[in-house]
Amino acid sequence: MDTHVIAAGLPALGWALHGGMLLRRLATARRDPLTGLHTRAGWTARAERLIAKHPGALVLLVDLDDFKAINDTHGHGAGDAVLTATAQRLSSWCGRNGIAARLGGDEFAAVITHLGAVNLFDLWSALDTPVTHNEHVVPVSASIGSCHLDALPVPTLTDALSAADAEMYAAKGHGRRNTR
Repeated sequence: MDTHVIAAGLPALGWALHGGMLLRRLATARRDPLTGLHTRAGWTARAERLIAKHPGALVLLVDLDDFKAINDTHGHGAGDAVLTATAQRLSSWCGRNGIAARLGGDEFAAVITHLGAVNLFDLWSALDTPVTHNEHVVPVSASIGSCHLDALPVPTLTDALSAADAEMYAAKGHGRRNTR
């Protein structure tokens, strides 16, 4: 093969490899390293596409109750175990009917497209199940807020998250382990 052809092709090969590495880094950045769920940025893009296709979707916000006390009492390893278990439970509950994310700290979100396939009580029960870490049982509870997109005058993700957030804090105001 002619060295001129090889020399001309090397920069293109280098850029192709560089582009592939950047795409892998971007995909990794859109996943929470602890839980494997989408981060806020990755989830928001996918959630907006889902709600555009499913105007009757349900948007959820989940906040773990007294999470700081878990870290303070049982250690950060136990806190990580609780976050990981919460992510797995929320993701399993969503199944193929939606998408879950860890927004940050102890706050999670989900969009569910087919409501008939899910039950909020089942989610609450799953999230309320204790986690075992280093042979210690760690109690877990969560407050959940939800918003049906079709209940909003303009069904946007931002408005649905705001409404779900208000419901979640109303649930917290009625005591821990609540769903509204």
